[in-house]
Amino acid sequence: MADLAENLRGAVLMTASMAAFTINDTFIKSLAEDLPLMQTVFLRGLAATPLLALMAWWRGALRFRMARRDAGLLALRSLTEILAALFFLTALYNMPLANATAILQAAPLMVTLAGALFFGEAIGIWRMSAILVGFAGVLLIVQPGGDGFTSYSIWALAAVVAVVARDVLTRKMSGALPSLTVATVTAFSVGAAAGLVALFEPWVPVSGPSALALSGSVISILFAYLFSVTAVRVGDMGFVAPFRYTGLVWALVLGFLAFGDFPGPLTLLGSAVVIGAGLFTYLRERRLSIRRREISQAPPR
Repeated sequence: MADLAENLRGAVLMTASMAAFTINDTFIKSLAEDLPLMQTVFLRGLAATPLLALMAWWRGALRFRMARRDAGLLALRSLTEILAALFFLTALYNMPLANATAILQAAPLMVTLAGALFFGEAIGIWRMSAILVGFAGVLLIVQPGGDGFTSYSIWALAAVVAVVARDVLTRKMSGALPSLTVATVTAFSVGAAAGLVALFEPWVPVSGPSALALSGSVISILFAYLFSVTAVRVGDMGFVAPFRYTGLVWALVLGFLAFGDFPGPLTLLGSAVVIGAGLFTYLRERRLSIRRREISQAPPR
């Protein structure tokens, strides 16, 4: 178990990672009126992939020889990442930043549920109740049938499903496959898929401000990957992981500052419910993990 200093370092890195991811989303959303989505994603991947590959090589984490099982899982993971990017960025282009981010906060709850369904993990009545409460919070955010409902909320929900599938596949990979190799292949796959689709769409000349926004997106996504990879290797996951929810705080601030958007009361309430349920689930899992460790290390009677 990590000491307090390592846990705090991991928490800071996770918070910085969420800030960088949200800054990337802000830059991408700022291009909605200037560039087609697929052209934007392709150009970002074109710049980000070689830089990620260089970062992975520099850290000795660039490997293309891998076990056949890992290669198959990586291919499937790349497909789910392509779908997650398509769904989430489509939603992001067409709805407020904080709303899209709030819906995405349901992913950790669904990952816990997927762990029970696909890995046979016991979740118990308390965590199952938290998952159901979290889903109720998602309904408050999406507001189906209400005045605040937008069809693009469905795209954000589809992104959650794709993210869960991605994380399930990631958990099946062996520890021998470096995270930065996965990130590099992912960036290439998403960019290449967007480039193929963009061939069938009109291209728009990239203006100076658009080029600056794209550059900001590339830089922020690099820092996001670097911080997130480092964060999960520093400190205890049970301590560090809840700081993923700071992404919503960043989205609220940047969405207001950059676009003048601020969610309504129901969306804020739903976001609080989702985050509360997620934090309860994390803390419950951490407590049970500590208890199991203590039982396994207890001397026989």
